Amino acid sequence: MDKDKIKQGVTLLLEGIGEDIDREGLIDTPDRIARMYEEIFAGLDQTAAEPLSKVFTAQNTDMIVEKDITFYSMCEHHLLPFYGKAHIAYIPDGKVAGLSKLARTVEVFARRPQLQERMTVQIAEAIMEQLNAKGSMVILEAEHMCMTMRGIKKPGSKTVTLASKGVFAENEELRRNFISIAGVN
Repeated sequence: MDKDKIKQGVTLLLEGIGEDIDREGLIDTPDRIARMYEEIFAGLDQTAAEPLSKVFTAQNTDMIVEKDITFYSMCEHHLLPFYGKAHIAYIPDGKVAGLSKLARTVEVFARRPQLQERMTVQIAEAIMEQLNAKGSMVILEAEHMCMTMRGIKKPGSKTVTLASKGVFAENEELRRNFISIAGVN
């Protein structure tokens, strides 16, 4: 990440909206934003292989669910946050990931300029590929600040996206069971 370019961009943005970049409250803003972007876009330098590489042998072939994983991401259209909960299910085929590794996988994809629809599919596909799962399903529920603070201005509205892979794509009852467990209406 090029922090100097970010600082230059923020300086230009502040000047562009008519701010005095030498004003006390703004002097360090370009540097603060550059450091913040380094954190919130850290997923650009990561892959799902990192968190999902730590696996355990398991005989379990039933659904494993991790739900209510809080995430924060940035909409690539407006560079405004969207945030919410991720719910993940998968059917293992001999190996399982530590539960924290599922949350870390969500973080990998959330910490980059993103579309919720793409992020949902990326998480489901990563679980299939990295765990060689029989199936995976991901549901994301998120509120988008581009819908809340600008444009249509509808706070509280949520976007729900789903991605089903493997046996979840083939079995409607399995999908329904996960949706019920996740508590999505």
